[in-house]
Amino acid sequence: MEYLPQDPHILVSSINMLLRDEEYDSLESLCCAFGRDPQEIKQYLKDYGYVYSEAQKQMRPVGYDE
Repeated sequence: MEYLPQDPHILVSSINMLLRDEEYDSLESLCCAFGRDPQEIKQYLKDYGYVYSEAQKQMRPVGYDE
């Protein structure tokens, strides 16, 4: 993957795939590799109903764990 997608749903899928397949060990290392700010990504996806779960190492829908 050369860049992170702009579409929020494809971005979530891409992030989760890269973390799940152990390409990267954290959201921070993934964002660093693509030259993106982790806080910017988190805020962008939060606006679309996703939050990052440190415990699961994946983006999840808001309220999923409640």
